[in-house]
Amino acid sequence: MNDDIKKAVEVLQKGGLILYPTDTIWGIGCDATNQEAVKKVYALKQRHDSKSALVLLDNDAKLSAYVAKVPEMAWDLIDLSAKPLTIIYPKAKNLAQNLLAEDNSVGIRITKEEFSKKLCARFKKPIVSTSANISGQASPQHFGEISDEVKNGVDYIVQFRQEETANPAPSSILKLEVDGQIKIIRE
Repeated sequence: MNDDIKKAVEVLQKGGLILYPTDTIWGIGCDATNQEAVKKVYALKQRHDSKSALVLLDNDAKLSAYVAKVPEMAWDLIDLSAKPLTIIYPKAKNLAQNLLAEDNSVGIRITKEEFSKKLCARFKKPIVSTSANISGQASPQHFGEISDEVKNGVDYIVQFRQEETANPAPSSILKLEVDGQIKIIRE
């Protein structure tokens, strides 16, 4: 795993794309602060950049670096969540502009899965995490279902966890509004 992390970090630092396991399904990743790298993700997925992607962080203490004001309830939601939780925060900052939704919000998930957590910690920046599929196609449930088109479109494929065939559950998605309201996007 450590060699995979080292190689993935080198690719991310150069603005490249990786294919990696996350706390949900396999994802296409890049440096979430690099606008050109984010463009490559959208090109690979054949998706318009008007549709935002989420990012992973390894620690909730880093949220304040990427969200102008973290709503107070976010801390409890993160602590109490029993499964992966993506929270869409208002007023994102210090991220690639083409990663954000039209209302300047961004989805961030604090990963608790071993590989992606160590990867984020070693990279020291948020990492894009978008499903490893071409837009409009079904999301692969495990590495074996990822298309050759996606595999050939990234700069590095992580070896760790490729043999797993479990069908992981997707994350819950909540949107926190500036006024404190919570909107459930996906349970």
